[in-house]
Amino acid sequence: MVPRILVVDDDPNIRELLALHLRNAGYEAQTAEDGIAAGYAVLCQRPDLIICDIYMPHLDGFEFVAALREEPVLRDIPVIFLTTAAEGDQRGSQLGAVAYLRKPVRSDTLLSLIAAALSPAGTVSVG
Repeated sequence: MVPRILVVDDDPNIRELLALHLRNAGYEAQTAEDGIAAGYAVLCQRPDLIICDIYMPHLDGFEFVAALREEPVLRDIPVIFLTTAAEGDQRGSQLGAVAYLRKPVRSDTLLSLIAAALSPAGTVSVG
């Protein structure tokens, strides 16, 4: 089964670029423009991993992931936070994020993190 990855970002260019890289790497990519749309996407088709921007309208990335962590059937979905902001590392760690990366991120770095997060061990030491 091909792993499904949800990309959540309010910038349509970043969303589509990340989805293109993921599809080219053999993943199934879904996209959502904010935390509310992401919540709906997760309920419709549970992703194997989420790549999530932090600062978005309506429901930011931290709020979205905090809501996921409240649901027993969703709390174990790995999350990689992407953002342009320098702060946020600690809160991302508290929410169990696999990694916290500053934009722009190299596709090879992101794809390596994804592969590690989806591996049976599921451990990543990059942050």
